[in-house]
Amino acid sequence: MDGVVSSDGVVSAQGRHPVVFGVYRDGDNNLDEAQERNVTDFVAATSRDRSLKVVAEDTTSLPRSPFGIGSLRTESSVIENGDQRIVRVTAPVDMSDRATLASFVERTLEARSSDPKFAHADVWLDLVDHGGGDGGGLEADSSGGFMSITDIAGAIADGRARFRAEHPGSDDNVTGVVANQCLMSSLGFCDSLSRVGVKYLCASPETMLAPGVPSAKVAVDLTTGDATKWPERVVSDTMRTRYGTDGYHPAAAFDVLDLDPKKMDAVRAAVKGFYECVERLPRRGGHGGRSEGSDAIADVRTDIASVKGMARFDHSADMPWHADRPAIAVFDRVAADDRLPQELREAASRASTAVRALVLAHGETANFGPFHASYADAAGPTVHLPTTRRSYDGWAEAGVTETHNDFFDAVGGRELARAVGSYNAKEDRAGELA
Repeated sequence: MDGVVSSDGVVSAQGRHPVVFGVYRDGDNNLDEAQERNVTDFVAATSRDRSLKVVAEDTTSLPRSPFGIGSLRTESSVIENGDQRIVRVTAPVDMSDRATLASFVERTLEARSSDPKFAHADVWLDLVDHGGGDGGGLEADSSGGFMSITDIAGAIADGRARFRAEHPGSDDNVTGVVANQCLMSSLGFCDSLSRVGVKYLCASPETMLAPGVPSAKVAVDLTTGDATKWPERVVSDTMRTRYGTDGYHPAAAFDVLDLDPKKMDAVRAAVKGFYECVERLPRRGGHGGRSEGSDAIADVRTDIASVKGMARFDHSADMPWHADRPAIAVFDRVAADDRLPQELREAASRASTAVRALVLAHGETANFGPFHASYADAAGPTVHLPTTRRSYDGWAEAGVTETHNDFFDAVGGRELARAVGSYNAKEDRAGELA
């Protein structure tokens, strides 16, 4: 349903769905200036759309009276009806800390409960910063922190719990997360968010170009009140947005994903079933030679490796996301391989079907100019599938791990890596400490 548009272009809340949109922006890094508009664009957006209320936490060193260039601080504000009201300025908080995000979630929920006009609003969280797939995101230069996907999801759960303790019986639901970060359309992140009650994830499987997702446009899409069309609108606005004098697009691919717990349970079961089929293949023949089973393992490894992972741009050899592959494309590749046992192919097909069920809308480009790469196969979330020891968990020793999260453990990612010869014990031990 559309709202009522006045002569001056203002859309009233009538016929639209109210949304409280929490913008958690970490500018304590090299993205500060580029992503400032993910807060400031809401002044114009809320002046036109009265069904939108924005709660922002913005750690920044950009000049704004009375602060000069380089004065890092955290500004908390509320944006509505075309006005940004700064409610608190403090010394910079650590935006990579779980407790900081939990406090912001609590404050965003309180902004809904305290305003009768938004009592029935959906709450969305927009995480604006660096991202690293199943390795997490929200990187802060000052602390050196990088929040894991477990802690991002845990912070949402913590914030909800704190809000419930202060407001028993009040609505503490968080409808969705916009990951305005690179590489966050991943099965690991989907699984983590689903298990703390988040219903939807909007994210890209690949590195994005700053400022990334057009936050204000996406928030307005969410207020349309059209349950069937908003996912397509979010994808369209993100993929069609242009920035800068060259008019570049921010995303090579983008997804809106349904995190329904039953669907995620089905994904876990199907992916685990496929992995177990691979693990059951015999390794060697009776006389130390290659058997049909070991040939099949080599064929599976080749199929997986044939689907390129993320960070497809030049000069990315040292990045760990080459093993983050489009899950549907991988499972379809294995399912179509008539060299493989039928049981294995059927298990791969079931895994593909389960992941497809998460995808409400998607967009990808066959030729993403800035990266000189095709993303025609990048529909839907990625799955971490290393095929070499070098690609197992490349940044674990630096404190960012993709192999120590609930999803990787639940589906047997470690066991599959052993089966295909990509397990790296040194990186796995480092991941335990990350």
